[in-house]
Amino acid sequence: MPTPHRPSIAAQRALRKLGVDMRDARLRRRLPAEVVAQRAFTSRPTLQRIEAGDHRVGIGIYAAVLQALGLLDGLAMIADAARDSTGLALAAEELPKRARLLKRRGEIGDDRQR
Repeated sequence: MPTPHRPSIAAQRALRKLGVDMRDARLRRRLPAEVVAQRAFTSRPTLQRIEAGDHRVGIGIYAAVLQALGLLDGLAMIADAARDSTGLALAAEELPKRARLLKRRGEIGDDRQR
């Protein structure tokens, strides 16, 4: 049996905030928990665990609840490359200093043997 995963404090805080934000979104829409749970094909206790930021609930259930709230597009943007400033900076550092055209085989002036 695998060892249970215990996320870092930062990850736990992020999940708690996500859960609170999802609960607030549900309340702003004036949707009862039972209705959102039904639309997400889950149970009310699972929805309560999500709203509490429980890390043991699968990301698929989080996605289903976000979809039931009309917020699924935000999930797709979490790791979007356009918003990854660290990744973009690292990629920019690896760009070549100069660009050179490569000669193709068979062109005039190509000294390579075939």
